[in-house]
This record gives sequence, structure tokens and C-alpha cells, in this order.
Amino acid sequence: MESKDREMKQETRLLNKILFAIVIFIILLGAAPVFSYPVKFTDGQGNNITITKRPSRVVSLVPGITEIVFRIGAGEAVKAITYYDTYPPETVHKKVVGGFFSPSIKAIDAIKPDVIFVSSLHKKVRTKFGSKKCQLINLDAKSVPDIYRNIDLLGRIFDRQKEASAVINEIKQGFKVVAKKVALIPHSERKRVIRLMGRNRVMTPGDDSFQNKYIRLAGGISPELNKKGNIVPVTREEWVKFNPQIIYGCGGDRETAGRFFNQPGWKDVDAVKTGKIFYFPCDLTCRASTRAGHFVSSLSSIIYEDAYSREDAQVFKDHIFKTRHTDIDLDYIKDARIAYSYIHDFTNKTLIIDFKEPLSVVSTLEGERKGIKSVGNHYSPPPCWGIVHKLGLKKIRERVYQVIGKSKDEVSLLFTGADMDNLAIRRERFKEMEVYALVTAGVKSNALRTSVDEGRFHEPGTINIILLSNMKLTPRAMTRAIISATEAKTAALTDMDVRSSFTSMIHQATGTGTDNIIVVEGREGRIDNTGGHTKMGELIAKAVYEAVQEAVYKQNGIIAGRNIFQRLKDRKTSISGLISIDVCKCNVCKCDLAEALEELLLQSRYASFITSSLAISDDYEKGLIKDISSFKLWCNDIAKEIAGEKIENMIDFIADKDMPRVPRMALNSILNGLYHRTK
Repeated sequence: MESKDREMKQETRLLNKILFAIVIFIILLGAAPVFSYPVKFTDGQGNNITITKRPSRVVSLVPGITEIVFRIGAGEAVKAITYYDTYPPETVHKKVVGGFFSPSIKAIDAIKPDVIFVSSLHKKVRTKFGSKKCQLINLDAKSVPDIYRNIDLLGRIFDRQKEASAVINEIKQGFKVVAKKVALIPHSERKRVIRLMGRNRVMTPGDDSFQNKYIRLAGGISPELNKKGNIVPVTREEWVKFNPQIIYGCGGDRETAGRFFNQPGWKDVDAVKTGKIFYFPCDLTCRASTRAGHFVSSLSSIIYEDAYSREDAQVFKDHIFKTRHTDIDLDYIKDARIAYSYIHDFTNKTLIIDFKEPLSVVSTLEGERKGIKSVGNHYSPPPCWGIVHKLGLKKIRERVYQVIGKSKDEVSLLFTGADMDNLAIRRERFKEMEVYALVTAGVKSNALRTSVDEGRFHEPGTINIILLSNMKLTPRAMTRAIISATEAKTAALTDMDVRSSFTSMIHQATGTGTDNIIVVEGREGRIDNTGGHTKMGELIAKAVYEAVQEAVYKQNGIIAGRNIFQRLKDRKTSISGLISIDVCKCNVCKCDLAEALEELLLQSRYASFITSSLAISDDYEKGLIKDISSFKLWCNDIAKEIAGEKIENMIDFIADKDMPRVPRMALNSILNGLYHRTK
């Protein structure tokens, strides 16, 4: 009997081992990648490429490719990029190897890359690295199918097929929504749309460009000039004949508009007459990448603003389709979540914080309010911005309340164009006191220097702050908290060197023109003062300071330690447009100097020199520094160091006549050193 029991126990143990082995096998099978290497394909230049393992040391010289790699979750493999790569925000932490057109061969070589993503313009890179072990891959995208191909291929290269498929589906979904909306617009009412490009002459994408495909996907009529290529010239006769009703551009295209749109012919088209000229971020307009659907949606909503604002033209019924809960550990909080909803057919996102009982709040958007059961922050995406402006805040607010199921008498909301997925939440505690700051922040378009920049309009906030304390704040304490929070916000922007959008070369921003704050009274021990000398004021300031910096990073990719190229860009100064066009002497031309300047600024010594000049300039322009003769000596030493000899007569190379004196001196010293070294 005992022997049978032993046998049964042994059989049971054996069976358990077998079952355990099967379970482990199933788990490992599920964890194993669906796709295995090698990956074989032909790139955009006809080269046969074989990838035998997941790349781990990547240099991406193509911003659109960089964007895809990060979006599919493979950003850790990217070790270096160009300073044109600014999306997603995580790119700010990557090493920079120069600009797109002339990246540093030396800097690339130092990375020891296993893969370099190049374009057809990177001839020097191909010559230098073509015979090395690293793979050179060209994935130029000239059409929408090319976008899908590149995302799918990069998904296979980095073993991120599932993520790549999700990105492709997101783009296609965006196109489908737009297609359904514009299908309701008669062809006789379709509008002529042109992308403005060029500098010294008016140019536009060629007939075969993906940018013209974007126009057609948006429901517009693109020009047909019988010219192919990424960028082609437009004659005045062709311009007048096409007679655009909508013109759009990005970045420096404003300069082209300013130069030509007051001249005969150029100014005599419908779009110029009616002021239908719009500007988008260049990383949206000029890239065939992951945000194609977002851009086409935004462009279409601007072209057909009236149609997009009509409820009877909607594809989806307004409703919440997803929620994501947020943890806020305060006794009076019943629930905190972000609700994702369709409003006007686009994904809106609303932070909703429900209370267990009605509370009083102070809102800079609505004033003092009592009996409030919920507070929050509502995000409208770019395609909805024109609709918001057209319908007005009152109607949009009513629409949002209806969708989220709240009464206007019991909820207090802020409104923003900063994505709620970029919400920053910071908590500060001291003994029994506790404060939460919930912040969304965008500072790219309307950051300003209060008391200096001109006020032109009013719209919902761009840096929005919600303050939640466990302590019961009196009305006096709630209003005083607004000052402590505002000072902390300004300190955060100052320490990050966020620039005014209007006077960027000489002023840091103190906020945006549309910021708002909500302060909730809380429920525990009574607090009557939240000023800077109080502990509660300190907690508020610390929480807001940290949350603002985090939110700005998440939304705009700005950090205090960003590279010198981004700092110059923040001041509306580009390396390519920095140098005057009439300095070609002694076989040294503008392009040579620009390339040499990029290379030099990759060295921390010279980057820090220019960074120092920007800091000195701010104080000099404010009158805090009177004598800059010692800085001039520093500039002379830098020029001599670069040139290898003393320079008697400095040349003014800077094209921008409005550039402040100090950075002008600094940049000229480097350019003079480079000029004398290479002539």
C-alpha cells in the first residue's frame, strides 16, 4: 500500500513537472518575437540591405525617420541626431552631430554607429561610411504609401511590428475621418490651396510631392504646374492663374510672404486679399512621417472651417470612448481621470476631478465659484482650434459639459491647446500640509514678456494650473495662492530660458498671454495665508515650479540644458540664415562658413562661449551691464584662437541687422576666425 502511495506521489510530481515545463514553454513562446532576423529589403537608393540583428547604435540624419523610430518605441537605439530633430520631446536628450545638410563626419564617426539613416543629400556621409561595417539606409518618402512602407520596415528592423502597425492605423484613421467630412463638400465648393516655400523667390512643392498629396487628402485642390521635385519655382503668371484661396507655410515662409505679397500679381490672389494665409510647425508640414494624419486634419479644418463647425457634418457622435484614471491621494477627491472623447470628430481630452462634496474654488477664467463638484482642464486638438475661435468659448464650453455629463453650475474647467497626455502632476508635503499642482503647458506660439509684449487677443489658457491642497484655504489664501503660483511659473520659465514669442532675441518669457489657474479650497485645517513667507506658499511654489518645467518638456521638448542650436532657434536665429549672402571672398562662401560654424559649435568650448553671450546679452539689453569692453577682449581672443593669428579688421558677417550687440559680437568673432583660417 505504501509503495503504491509512493508511486502515485512520484507520478504526481512527474506530472506537475511536465505541466510546469509546458506552462514555461507557453510563456516563452508568447514572449518570443513574432518576426525573426534577418530583415532584407531594398532602400530608396536601390541598395540591397540585410539587417541581421536589432540595431543598437543608430545615427539618424533624417528627422522624419527619427520621429518614426521613437514613435514605435525604439528610441533607445538612437545615439545621435541632427539639431533639426525636435520631435518627440525625448530627442532633446540625444547627442547632436550638426545640421541636416552638413552633419559632422567626425561627430558621426565618434558614435561608432551600426546603422546610419541618410537621405539622398548626404553624399559626404555615404562616401565616408559606405565602405565601413555600419549600414547606410536611405528611406526617402515621396508619397503616403512610402510613409506606410517606412513605418512597417522600421518596425521590422527594430522588432517593433505591433507598434508600427498601430501608428499606421492611426494615420489611416485620421485620413478616413477627413475623407468622410470633405465628401460632403461639393466639388464646386472645393478650394484651391498652395504651400508657400522659397526665400528669394516664390516656390512650392512639385506636382509629385507628398505635400501636394496632403492638400488633396485635406479636400483641397493643389496646383498642377507640370513640375516635379521636392521644391520648384512658381512664376508670377502661374501664381495668378492658379489664384490660391488658401496659402500655408511654415517658419521662414513668413519672410517670403512679407517680401512678395505686397507686389503686383503676388498680392492680387484671393488668399492674400482675404488674409487666408496660415502657418504650421515645420516639423508637420515638411515631413512624411507619423503625424501625417494630424497635419491633414489640421489643414482640412482650416480650409473648410465652416463645414467643420457644423454638427450635421460630423462623422462620429460626440461621446467619451475611453478614460484613464489619475491617482490624487486627498480625502475629498472622489475620482480623478482623463476622459477621451470625440468632439467635432476629433479626439478631445478632459481632465476631470470629482469631489465627494461641493467646494469653493477661485478660477482666473471664471472668478470665485461656490458649490463646485468638479474641476478640470479640457484639451482641444489643433483641428478644433479654428472651430473654437469661430463658435466662441461659451458654445464650446457647453458642448464639452454635455459630452462629459456635467452641469455648468457644478463644474469649473480650464481650456487649453496643450495635450492632456502631457499633464504634469507634482506633490509637495510638509508635516500635515499637502499640495498637488496639475499643469499643462505650451510655450511655442504665444509665450510673452509681460509689460513689454503687446496684448492682442483673449483665448483659453496655454499654461493651465490646478492647485489642490488638503488644507482648507480661506478666500484670502486662495487668491494669494494665485500670486505664489504665478511667481513660481515665471521662475520656472526663466530658469529654462523660455523666450518671448514676440521679442525672443532680447526677452525671456514670463508666461503666455492666455494662462489660467484654479485654486480649490480643500477640507482639513484652516490656512489663511499662502504667501511666499508661509510654508503653504512654499509648497505651492515648489509644486508649480517642478510641474511647469515637466509640462513644458513634455509638450515642447524644452529643457534648461538644451543645445546651442536650439537656443539660437528659440531666438529665431538659424545657422543657415545667419550669414549675409554677400560675403563670398577669397574662395570662402556662405555655405562653407555655415558648415564650419556648425562643426565648431559641436565643441562645448565654443557652444558655451555663445551661450554665455546670450546670457550677457539679456542683462546688457536690460541695462544691468553697462561696459562690455572685457567681453570684446574675449571675442578677440576667440577669433585669434580659431584663426591661429590676430585679426586686425573684423568683418560683420551677420545678416540680421536687428540682432543685439553682444551675440552679434560673439558670432562674428567665431565667423571671422573661421574665415581667416580657411581663406
